[in-house]
Amino acid sequence: MAISAGVIVANMYYVHPLLAEIARTFDISVSRVGVIAMFGQAGTAIGMFLFVPLGDVRERRRLILTLIAVSFFGLIAAALAPSATALSLAMMVIGCSGAAVHVIVPFAAHLAAPEERGHVVGTVIGGLLFGILLARTFSGFIGAHFGWRSVFWIAAGLMVVLSSLIRLGLPTSPPSISLTWRKLLASIWKLVREQPLLRESSLLGAIFFCAFSAFWTTLVFLLSTPPYHYGAQMAGLFGVIGAAGAAGARPVGRFTDARGPRVTIRLSLVISILAWVLMLALGFHMTALIAGVILLDLGVQSGHVANQTRIYGIDPGARGRLNTVYMFSYFVGGALGSYGGAQCWTLWGWPGVCVFSLAVLVSGYFVQSCGFAVSAGTLRRQ
Repeated sequence: MAISAGVIVANMYYVHPLLAEIARTFDISVSRVGVIAMFGQAGTAIGMFLFVPLGDVRERRRLILTLIAVSFFGLIAAALAPSATALSLAMMVIGCSGAAVHVIVPFAAHLAAPEERGHVVGTVIGGLLFGILLARTFSGFIGAHFGWRSVFWIAAGLMVVLSSLIRLGLPTSPPSISLTWRKLLASIWKLVREQPLLRESSLLGAIFFCAFSAFWTTLVFLLSTPPYHYGAQMAGLFGVIGAAGAAGARPVGRFTDARGPRVTIRLSLVISILAWVLMLALGFHMTALIAGVILLDLGVQSGHVANQTRIYGIDPGARGRLNTVYMFSYFVGGALGSYGGAQCWTLWGWPGVCVFSLAVLVSGYFVQSCGFAVSAGTLRRQ
């Protein structure tokens, strides 16, 4: 499950180190090419809403395989894209089909014993985060040597291989409930209304991923300017550096089981804020930038593991729908981070990106430390 999550989620992140090359191919601006990354995140948010709830009412393995098939065709469309608009639409399809990952994660939580759920979720999310980070290393290297389109061709081939492995390796999982599509959607809104913990976790997840996406969308542009003057391959190598943070997924899961999610989330926000403070002050020095990447990935990953661990404890029969709300919010935050980061880079450069991300994370610290959950125009203390 961890390997499958990593390989599938990588499809949405191959594009980041390639943005400068794509901008040159289609002769578009930095802010315009940032929209391509935003479309991938927005597509994932849509996929969360349309497909992840089906994990509660459909056989999960078949649903995962169907979404992988859609991803295959989206990757082929990206490789053949004749324009930035066509590539944006292909990225949206790839993002939608990436919802398969978020059928896998609650499936793993469903199979886990309650006292080990944090550890199991941490293991699968660790695979997911390795996929996100190492995708950039892979695409940076392949894009630098063979062109950005070759990355999507190779990724399409990987989907064919993965679908065969999933068919052989994952058990079938009959649904535990039977609901019509209309009742399924209505039950999602009921969960949002009735579960303040879900609302708070979803808001915090969006905040974490907003700051994360702002960094990875703009890193390639930072590295192309003085004093660095690096290209896509170097931007991709930062994925290996960030993987040091992803390596903490399993211990973070165990820490969450022992100390509780709220403690982990607060610590994660502090680590993420420190990462951006470091990169604001010393981001033009390679050593500080590397340290900032490790801290940021560790902080975001830790918050994500803790958030998902606590929402899966709300209602065991609704884990797919709980994950829908959380991950929809998560990727809306990511889309806003990709767009906001690109706009801040255009207007104010690297300091603007840092201030934008810090403002987002500090607001998250206020929400978490005060114990508030957002609700239809009101704030209610948890």
